[in-house]
Amino acid sequence: MTTLPIYQVDAFTDTVFGGNPAAVVPLERWLPDDRLQAIAAENNLPETAFIVPQGVGYGLRWFTPTVEIDLCGHATLAAAHVITTLLEPDRQRVDFFTQVAGILTVERDGDRLILDFPSRPPKTVNAPTALTAALGGPAPLAVLTARDYVVLYEDAAAVRDLTPDFRVLGQLDRAVIVTAPGTDGVDFVSRFFAPTHGIDEDPVTGSTHCTLIPFWAKRLGKTVLEARQISARGGALMCEHRGERVRIGGRAVLYLEGRIHV
Repeated sequence: MTTLPIYQVDAFTDTVFGGNPAAVVPLERWLPDDRLQAIAAENNLPETAFIVPQGVGYGLRWFTPTVEIDLCGHATLAAAHVITTLLEPDRQRVDFFTQVAGILTVERDGDRLILDFPSRPPKTVNAPTALTAALGGPAPLAVLTARDYVVLYEDAAAVRDLTPDFRVLGQLDRAVIVTAPGTDGVDFVSRFFAPTHGIDEDPVTGSTHCTLIPFWAKRLGKTVLEARQISARGGALMCEHRGERVRIGGRAVLYLEGRIHV
């Protein structure tokens, strides 16, 4: 039996019980994939991030309770928070080496951490009938796609009031972002439904903003934006469009520190 440290961090928030919870498990070396997946399933959080020292930075992989994914923002933020506050408190920048998304850099900026992620602008697509029906709201203004479907609504109330049929959404070929213009100093709002990945609704999703940032930057004619994900827990994100890259900023707080036996 192996004993491993584990941390649980609430990301994209400055208070516990807000934002999106992620587990962070530092490893000396990679465990077999089935063991990593089993740990993530046991944690039963939206994401578990595993980190391994690698050169000047860390190797990084992300698992939902059911699958490994290609990119995750809030668990990257959580991993950087653990490294810069607990493991290496004098460190101001962390380079993460990932299998699909390449090198992801996180830098400390005061009490915020800034993620440097790839830009994934969406393209217009013919929406599957099941998609708009399963979302259960008014007719959307547009449907686009990148890694995920992007469904645009007229206002934040329409997004907030959606009551999706997750069984139907889980039969689609990808997850679903819903978005609309924001109010009160917020440029845009969103929610994210990912039953295809074992998560009905993700509380705050950094990776979806790889698509939302270029979409809203073009639509609003500005490169620096403020965003909110209006799930039940809610979260705030600072966003910046930089062409082929986007910057996503947020705060994080430690909720739990312990050890697991696997």
